[in-house]
Amino acid sequence: MKKFLLASSFALVLSHGLFAKEKSEELTQSRFESLTKLTQVIGTVEKYYVDDVKLQEIVNKAIKGLMQELDAHSSFLDKKSTKEMSIQTNGEFGGLGITVGMRDSALTVISPIDGTPAYEAGIKSGDIILKIDDKSTLNMTLNDAVGLMRGKPKTKINLTVVRKGENKPLKITIVRDIIKVQSVFSKKIDDNLLYLRIASFDKKVTDKLKDIIKKHTKTKGIVLDLRNNPGGLLAQAISVTDLFVDSGVIVSQKGRDASDEEKFYAKYTNTLTDVPMVVLVNAGSASASEIVSGALQDHKRAIIVGEKTFGKGSVQAVLPIVKDRSENIKLTIAKYYLPSGRTIQAKGITPDIIAFAGKTVTEPSNDFQIKEADLKKHLEEELEKVEDKKTKKEVKSGKDKEKVEKKEEDKDKEEIITKKDIQNDNQINSAINILKSLIIMK
Repeated sequence: MKKFLLASSFALVLSHGLFAKEKSEELTQSRFESLTKLTQVIGTVEKYYVDDVKLQEIVNKAIKGLMQELDAHSSFLDKKSTKEMSIQTNGEFGGLGITVGMRDSALTVISPIDGTPAYEAGIKSGDIILKIDDKSTLNMTLNDAVGLMRGKPKTKINLTVVRKGENKPLKITIVRDIIKVQSVFSKKIDDNLLYLRIASFDKKVTDKLKDIIKKHTKTKGIVLDLRNNPGGLLAQAISVTDLFVDSGVIVSQKGRDASDEEKFYAKYTNTLTDVPMVVLVNAGSASASEIVSGALQDHKRAIIVGEKTFGKGSVQAVLPIVKDRSENIKLTIAKYYLPSGRTIQAKGITPDIIAFAGKTVTEPSNDFQIKEADLKKHLEEELEKVEDKKTKKEVKSGKDKEKVEKKEEDKDKEEIITKKDIQNDNQINSAINILKSLIIMK
């Protein structure tokens, strides 16, 4: 009986071994057949295509097509694209100041960057770019589109865009310029609230925020504005969140293999403030800004106000395909997941409170309401203006006073959120009101 069991066990192990070997051989055969098919297609195109296309060009087109079919963020970086990426990362470049991406195969503006030519020309988040000058963007790769939009400073470019709510495409002329981004700035709201604006997550964001927060120790609440922030460095998104969250997961990164999961945690030693917070987002908030707003939302650390974000939560790595690294592929290798386990990719962050862009609804102006006691004096002054009875000295004095007041007004505008700013921005107005409520409830 023991011999029979031993023989059966040996036969079973042998059969498993043979099955595994056969499966491995089938996989090898399948890979060989697939590669043979690709080689056959390339050879056929090289031999029979109507135009004389060199082998290197055919291979490059094949790689480009493969990357394009994988997802909207994977791409082939030939020598020219690799050089452009290096310029963008390490130095100044002539451009428009917009971040674009592919959404449903359409070239879509993620966000215009504050103060850049595109921002000043009126490009908006969500605009679909139909044409770049006279070239259609249909079936154009993301890298090709970016390459066309870059160029020498002070040169013009025409973008034809499709915008929600407009009956026909809009043609917008933009003059390229050197793109310099002020990534962080702050303003005061009233005397005890702080407005922090992050335009993009470059390598200095966290240090700048630390300095600002340390200077405003008496702040009772913070409005963090991430609207039209296209993202940036993951490390900065993590360290910015860590300034406000004292423990727990900030974000995790998961690839194809479950064992490759990487988690990033908050440390209480890095936390600078625990004051109530409101975070502003919109459709132009993407990637790193979605990580920050989503993590703060999951940790119940801030109320998120505004509109649903873009939904860019995938991780790309630039991997060389030639020895000298002059050609690369940008490949999606993982996705970001928030502390609650939800993904950002294609879903975005839904605000706790929806607030749309536009002006704040206010009461009619009461500027002309005058007390009865002052009415006569006021009318006499108005009569003097009509009859031009003021002396030149008085006029000059009035102008000098206006200049001083204007200078003071401009200075104030740089340092504080004015009533006019609030009236012109419904989302900021909503954020301030919610923040004041949180402070009362604390």
